[in-house]
Amino acid sequence: MGASATANTQSMRGFGRSLPMSLLKAHEAVLRTFVPHLRAHDLSTQQWRVMRALSEKDARDISELARACSLLRPSVSRILQNLESRGIVLRQPCDRDSRRSLVSITELGRDLIAQLAPESEARYQYIEARYGREKLEQLYQLLNDLSESLDQPPPPFGSLTGEQK
Repeated sequence: MGASATANTQSMRGFGRSLPMSLLKAHEAVLRTFVPHLRAHDLSTQQWRVMRALSEKDARDISELARACSLLRPSVSRILQNLESRGIVLRQPCDRDSRRSLVSITELGRDLIAQLAPESEARYQYIEARYGREKLEQLYQLLNDLSESLDQPPPPFGSLTGEQK
């Protein structure tokens, strides 16, 4: 490794203190708790996310649904195709804007959520028992605070480090 590469990596925080990696590891650990339960019902975590978001509102357009689920619009479109073919969601044209379509969850979808809810809640209780109710509530608050504080795009690279462009 060259001298400049060594100097650059020495000025970086250690890999174990990388916020993206720490969040990813926590995300993967949480998913390991839920994925088997969802797979048993032939659902991906993204499909479940879309179903849950739709279950809390009468109808959403695809862009709104993508934002609510933190998914890209093309991914949401593919997920909706799958869920629609299974009768879990219904897509209808928007009365006010023919370019948009509104998506809602069907009774079959609501029944599936009701079927999965007790097991899903049991998994949350498992996490809470292992991690602690108070720490979990604090984590929710800290993650919300972090998301809100980083809601705006960062300034150009040089202004973050004090370097000139």
